[in-house]
Amino acid sequence: MLTSAHTFTAYVPADRQQVWDWFARPGAFLRLAAPWGALQPAVEAKSLRDGEAVLQAKVATAKVPGARWVAKHQPQEYIDGHQFADVCVSQPFAALTQWRHLHRFEDDGDGAKVIDRVTSRVPRGQLAPMFEYRSRQLIDDLAAHARAAQEWSATPSVIAITGASGLVGSALSAFLSTGGHTVVQLVRGEPDANSPYEQRRWNPDAPVHAMLDKVDVVVHLAGAPIGSRFTADHMAAVRDSRVGPTRRLAEAIAAHGGPKAFVSASAIGYYGSEHGDELLDESSPSGDDFLASVVREWEASTAPAADAGVRTVRVRTGIVQSARGGTLALMRPLYESFLGGRLGDGKQWMSWIGLDDLVEIYHRAIFDADLAGPVNAVAPQAVRNAEYSKQLAATVHRPNLVPVPGFGPRLLLGDRGARELALASQRVVPAVLVDHGHRFRYEQLPAALAHELGADPRAAKADASG
Repeated sequence: MLTSAHTFTAYVPADRQQVWDWFARPGAFLRLAAPWGALQPAVEAKSLRDGEAVLQAKVATAKVPGARWVAKHQPQEYIDGHQFADVCVSQPFAALTQWRHLHRFEDDGDGAKVIDRVTSRVPRGQLAPMFEYRSRQLIDDLAAHARAAQEWSATPSVIAITGASGLVGSALSAFLSTGGHTVVQLVRGEPDANSPYEQRRWNPDAPVHAMLDKVDVVVHLAGAPIGSRFTADHMAAVRDSRVGPTRRLAEAIAAHGGPKAFVSASAIGYYGSEHGDELLDESSPSGDDFLASVVREWEASTAPAADAGVRTVRVRTGIVQSARGGTLALMRPLYESFLGGRLGDGKQWMSWIGLDDLVEIYHRAIFDADLAGPVNAVAPQAVRNAEYSKQLAATVHRPNLVPVPGFGPRLLLGDRGARELALASQRVVPAVLVDHGHRFRYEQLPAALAHELGADPRAAKADASG
């Protein structure tokens, strides 16, 4: 296979130095990496001049020999504020791809041009979706930070995050860091000296108030995964990992007196699992099943911070769409293997949210002083499961042929788990966000799926509206 040179140019409505600074901060590697790829970010380069970045195979393909991509930055081609370059140095990828990537930043009127020149054996058709994704992420992230500065007077702040290694926490850490904020990750184990972010020890059973020194806002995302068989032990772990730790963290925030806001994760499970076509907004009552009871207690546990006058936001999150984890990551390989189809009768409502939109909702909760209380973090347009299945199949160019009968989820999750998770029907609307004039990146499911899976969101949006 011959080596070819390819150039990709993005026009960014921001100052060149601002764009360069975004690239140079921790988190840029994750924000730019295509989430659908078999290799995902494992180590971020500490320097654009001479650092090393590492992509690692996902767990599903980790046994493939040599599934590790190491990109070595080239100091001889580094020009501060204008240019950096990297070369793949790990085998077998170095020999197979002959990868060389020059990143160039130029002034372009009131904005900037980001020019990526890639010399490689990888065909242009495989590269184009990756660089289109990078362009969208860069432009949309910079625009979000500019709006925050203008509309909410956001200034560089120190944000402490629990659960920062998870799907949402890692994306939020990267988004905030590249935007110029200082991220402090509150971790349960020993802080990692090699982490690109500052880490401080957090004991959920006995938080030390000093961990909040100089912190402006606390974002609380930690909690045991919900998606498992609903045994007594699992349900206890789901409850115990949320209620007590949240209350003790809220008490620590109140006692410390430094943080100005407390943003805590919550879930649309608050409303219960069976509502038919009823529209649910933040004023709707809580349900009466297990998850609803957990979420009620979870949200109530934030009270010590709110009672102390700390602005407190509870982010009721829908079904997160990301190729890196959650429902989409589980369903995608099934559809790609021609095994995709609706769950049960497919009539249940799915209230979803794209990962990048969820990150921006947290961003707003951190800085918008007018936001407090419960906030539904869902896209404006919920879909039925049958429609979700149809759109996912279309995005990966596969048929939608193999419906999963209701007993399938029951075998995996038990009767209660299937009813409250896989087969739950919740038609939730983001009323608070709409009232605040919030702008979503992806309001419709086809564009959100296309963005996460390497298709063209503009074409998907046009198809959906047509």
